[in-house]
Amino acid sequence: MSLDQLRSRLRDFVRARDWEKFHAPKNLAMALTVEAAELLEQFQWLTPEESRELPEKSKAAVEDEIGDVLIYLVRLCDELGIDAEAAAGRKLEKNELKYPAELVRGQAKKYTDYG
Repeated sequence: MSLDQLRSRLRDFVRARDWEKFHAPKNLAMALTVEAAELLEQFQWLTPEESRELPEKSKAAVEDEIGDVLIYLVRLCDELGIDAEAAAGRKLEKNELKYPAELVRGQAKKYTDYG
């Protein structure tokens, strides 16, 4: 399913339940952070190695939380008239300028820490 198809399906889902009144951008942003925290909770206390090799049950829970995060993000974009794919593309271009590969390769510092 494409992001456009997902957006359309979510609109139908929300309208069928008369939930538009609950989907103000501020509410969607708050719900997004809650779901992102639930995603993070799936990795709490795991080592980096464990986080890369999740048991199937944990991976299924992570998949559900990723779905929730994406749903709220797509709804937020729809409410604000933002093209998520274009926004991501523009942000990646900015990051390519802030983090030139030849300067930052193998390092995890903030862009302001590079000279």
